[in-house]
Amino acid sequence: MKTKIATGDKEDNKDKLLAEMKAAGVQYGHRRTRNNPKAAYFTVKSYEGISFVNLEETIKGLERALAFIQEIVSAGKIILFVGTRAGAKKVVKNLAEKYNFPYVSEHWLGGTLTNFKTLNHRIQYLQSLEKSKNSNDWDKYTKKEQHEKEEELAYLEKKFAGLKNISKLPDALFVVDPGLHQTAIREARRLNIPIIAILDTDDNPEEVQYPIPANDSAKSAIEYIMAKVDKAINEGLKNNKEKPS
Repeated sequence: MKTKIATGDKEDNKDKLLAEMKAAGVQYGHRRTRNNPKAAYFTVKSYEGISFVNLEETIKGLERALAFIQEIVSAGKIILFVGTRAGAKKVVKNLAEKYNFPYVSEHWLGGTLTNFKTLNHRIQYLQSLEKSKNSNDWDKYTKKEQHEKEEELAYLEKKFAGLKNISKLPDALFVVDPGLHQTAIREARRLNIPIIAILDTDDNPEEVQYPIPANDSAKSAIEYIMAKVDKAINEGLKNNKEKPS
């Protein structure tokens, strides 16, 4: 399945995409001294020490990534979204919640994937606390005990907020800035979970199967890429009779 990110005349669409990406700041990389040698294929000229992303490579990477996303969503599979930078966390959270996908927007918990059984137990405990509270079962406890339970519930809510609806290992991992989330990358690679990533000139694209070269810190650039991901998920769901759970 091939997903196109533009329709109509090929060259006109390419020019339009390039203009949109430039307007969103997708092309801005890191200082030349921070560049990863393995990102050289999508790193172009630098201006006053700042490298730029080759947007031609961004288009190629984005098309591959969107085709994969649409394919797995069509098959009813689950994507775990990860983005904890200031410019990424809200965008990641909103997109994931829109489609009821799991996400991590605050802090990656070591063992989220490789020790999933333990994680799942903690999530089940959180769900049991919520159910107990909503059924007024806490009325039998003293005010002090209720307060302690409220604190425990708030702590678990913050810790597992985006993971409450995950009951099995995800079928793919989507990461904004893999360099910042090396633990998540290592865990996914260890379990052979495909990785899609928005990555910058300081990242190693060989760590992920579907790299999308782009500015991975500016909110405008992340929003631009994630809007394309949104459309790919929506298209995938149209072909999927059973939505992800």
